[in-house]
Amino acid sequence: MKLYAIVDIETTGGNASSGSITEIAVAIHNGKEVVDFYETLVKPNQYIPYFIQQLTGITNEMVASAPAFDEVAATIYHLLKDKVFVAHNVGFDYSFVNAHLQVHGYKLNVPKLCTVKLSRKLIPGMTSYSLGKLCTEIGINHTARHRAGGDVQATAQLFSMLFEKANYTDFFAR
Repeated sequence: MKLYAIVDIETTGGNASSGSITEIAVAIHNGKEVVDFYETLVKPNQYIPYFIQQLTGITNEMVASAPAFDEVAATIYHLLKDKVFVAHNVGFDYSFVNAHLQVHGYKLNVPKLCTVKLSRKLIPGMTSYSLGKLCTEIGINHTARHRAGGDVQATAQLFSMLFEKANYTDFFAR
């Protein structure tokens, strides 16, 4: 049975080479439902800019006692290996997670699926495909926006809907 790792991260900025992860959530999905869930704050190796603190609600004080990425890298790698990496705008999340894992000696080489692209294909005509607006428009309850756990839970519900809409075809077997 193919498993999917639905991932969301919060970061200190928009570039994997200069930014750090401040929070990560991973929901393991079997194509019908979430079967495992992991979430943690991450102590970044840099200050969280004020505008990011305002957006996410994650402050420098909150992450001061959180584990550093090297302390959670093995857990994250084992959650992701041998699964399809799924995210809403997968390129962003994958670039950060993969870059951080590589720094700590883990090579992540897994297939990727983007729920933005899947939504555009399977639910055409939406006014926006941003996670918050799309969820509102299609009736998914999206609490804790711009927090990894809340965004992963919303993305998992969206993924379930997309998976069902695709009639479980091999579209998701890639």
